Amino acid sequence: MKNLIVILGSLIVAFAFNFFLVPYGILSSGISGIAILIGLITPFNTGLLNLVFNIPLLILGYYKLGKTITINTMICVVSLSIFLYLLPTVRVTDNILLSTVFGGVIGGIGIGIILKYAGTSGGLDIIAIMISRTSNVSIGLLLTSMNGVIVLISGFVFNWDLALYTLLSIYLTGKVIDTIFTDHVKLTMHIVTTKGDLIRNDLIQSVYRGITITEGYGGYTQEKKQILMMVVTRYETMQIKKIVHNHDEAAFINIFETVEVVGNFAKN
Repeated sequence: MKNLIVILGSLIVAFAFNFFLVPYGILSSGISGIAILIGLITPFNTGLLNLVFNIPLLILGYYKLGKTITINTMICVVSLSIFLYLLPTVRVTDNILLSTVFGGVIGGIGIGIILKYAGTSGGLDIIAIMISRTSNVSIGLLLTSMNGVIVLISGFVFNWDLALYTLLSIYLTGKVIDTIFTDHVKLTMHIVTTKGDLIRNDLIQSVYRGITITEGYGGYTQEKKQILMMVVTRYETMQIKKIVHNHDEAAFINIFETVEVVGNFAKN
């Protein structure tokens, strides 16, 4: 199922490239953007260039991110390259600003889907994920920052109007990616319960996160309670809430976004 989702995401990205960005010389983010740039100034096909440029990064991803993510990435890279090769380059609109906006947004949707279900779409995504795992910076922001060099190159090769359109497209792509792919968002959960030991045992077996427990009591009832504090990622909250309510339906759970985590926090 995940493989089909990855292929669908690749088709969406290729559609954004060939129908909105490439016809106007607007570049995309990452290795795909570099492939588009070289494809515009040479006779080489964008899809083939995208495949060739991704090979060394796939090797790096295998050693740094693991076998599963690398296999998913290979599926993405190959399918994206095939779609870029097969889909015609067609202008959907004669308005370059509309093409920039819709190309950036649609491309971000495709990449966001791939990241959410596969781990990486190849190229600079691999480097961004590696950096994100050791920092508090979102993948979308990292990709936007790293792609500044593509904007500069496009400005010198073509013109600065296209460079600014490229910057707008890359920015929109990054924002959409961060909207869809939220694994980097960390949340702090405070769980106030009378079933602390049962919940703690279940969480330790089910969720790979540290738990800090303090004793407390109800301000009105004076009833003794346990307060469990955890820092988790957004996708883990549903599982944790289910575990808590299985043991204590009256448990009080307070969830708020964490700006930064300093210390040992697993990001795998």
